[in-house]
Amino acid sequence: MEFATLIARMTGAAARGAGAEVAACFTADGVYHDVFYGAFQGHAAIADLIETHFHRDAADFLWDVHDPVASGEVGYARYTFSYTSKLPDSTGRRTIFEGVAICRLRDGLIAEYTELANVFPALAMLGFADARLARLAARQARELTQRAGPRHLGA
Repeated sequence: MEFATLIARMTGAAARGAGAEVAACFTADGVYHDVFYGAFQGHAAIADLIETHFHRDAADFLWDVHDPVASGEVGYARYTFSYTSKLPDSTGRRTIFEGVAICRLRDGLIAEYTELANVFPALAMLGFADARLARLAARQARELTQRAGPRHLGA
């Protein structure tokens, strides 16, 4: 399947809460790395991410994909994503963020979905406290350090 069609199908299904449809866009051993919830591997876990976590914490999703491109085994797409929060401290607040999806592709499906997202403006719109934002920033710094390796830190 063409990458633009695949990523549009996946994001549209996620916005609707159709976990099985999202999972069908992945290989059987596929991994969805969510910027908030972490990694989910396999069809059942990916469906659970969408049906349980996404729709437990938010509603009224809009997920627009912009400029999808693919080259061989890798696909990229910029996106904007918005929702209305169901979280206790921000119930009813609407927020938006933008990011880039990085997809490892195999046999016309997504083998690995990773996102890089600018989450801090979105979380500030939800009224997250500074301490909570600082904890998230520290976690993202640790994850970046692990991905990039010690060479980038002068080691």
